[in-house]
Order: sequence, then C-alpha cells, then structure tokens
Amino acid sequence: MICTLSKHEAEAQGFTDSLMLDFEGNIAEATGANIFFKNQFGELHTPIPDSFLDGITRREVIRIANSKGIKVVERKIKPEEMNDFVGCFLTGTAAEITPVSQISDYNFKVCNIITELNESYQNLVRKKPAA
Repeated sequence: MICTLSKHEAEAQGFTDSLMLDFEGNIAEATGANIFFKNQFGELHTPIPDSFLDGITRREVIRIANSKGIKVVERKIKPEEMNDFVGCFLTGTAAEITPVSQISDYNFKVCNIITELNESYQNLVRKKPAA
C-alpha cells in the first residue's frame, strides 16, 4: 500500500514514479519494479533484495548479464551514489526492462548494455515454443 500511495503522490507532482528507500535510507526499488544502475566501468549495481521482492525479471536480467560477462554487484546503495552512475533501468513483469532517464537531479543515458539486455530479454520472453 505504501508504494501505491507514494506513486500517486509522485504522479500528483508531475513525476512518473517514486523511488523507495529501505528502513536504513538505502535505495530499495521503484513502486512496482526493481532497479539497476550502470557505472562508467560497465558494471551493474542493484540493491540487495532484503527488504523488497526479489523479482523474477530481476533474477533473469542478472542471469542474462552474467552470461554476457557483465559484472552484477548486489549491494546497499545510498541515494547520493546515483551521482556515480551513468545508466539506470527498472525491471519487472510489467516494466520488463525500462530505461530511466532521470531521478530527481540525477540524469542517466540509455547505453548499449541496457539495450543489449533488453534485446536478450525480449528474445527470451517472446520466443515461440517448438511445434
């Protein structure tokens, strides 16, 4: 319920979604999706799912990234660390892989890694079963 209230409050202020923090003030997730950040070295950083749902799509994106040799770091992330990231995306059943261009004053770019992860994910979930 708190995510629903937060999302409605964000939308009332002209935003698309709300960033949720855990009880320690670390980044947890968006209101209905898990979050990933990409640093300048090509690594993905995502919060440890200890206070939110470890989504199926999140786990699959981690698997795809690992299969491509992309390092995924699961850790506590403070909001001010967003300054250190160049890319950001959300994952979830509805979101699938959705690039994020801005959170508050932090701006992000859609990079090749995000595009490639999305293509691999789309190929996986859209492939037709053998007849």
